[in-house]
Amino acid sequence: MAGRTVKCKKLGMEMPGLEKAPFGGETGKLIYENISEQAWRQWKDDMQLKVINEYRLNMGLKEDYLVLVEQMLRFLNLKEGGVAEVENAARGEAKK
Repeated sequence: MAGRTVKCKKLGMEMPGLEKAPFGGETGKLIYENISEQAWRQWKDDMQLKVINEYRLNMGLKEDYLVLVEQMLRFLNLKEGGVAEVENAARGEAKK
């Protein structure tokens, strides 16, 4: 089945896109229009969990959720800025 394709901002080439937006709102639309299924899986299945664990984010706290969204946008090349450093034993120690 030939699905839709997108010019993936993360991987830099025309690739199969997502079947639907990963969530509602402008951010979900931005991801749907600009990110391939493969790049989304890299975030969802790997990097997302690493960011949550390394920074000890509590998804019940709005400010921690916003940190995760910010890192997601940076990882997917949808926003300027550095991506979180993960797999660092000392990371997250400063956060209480």
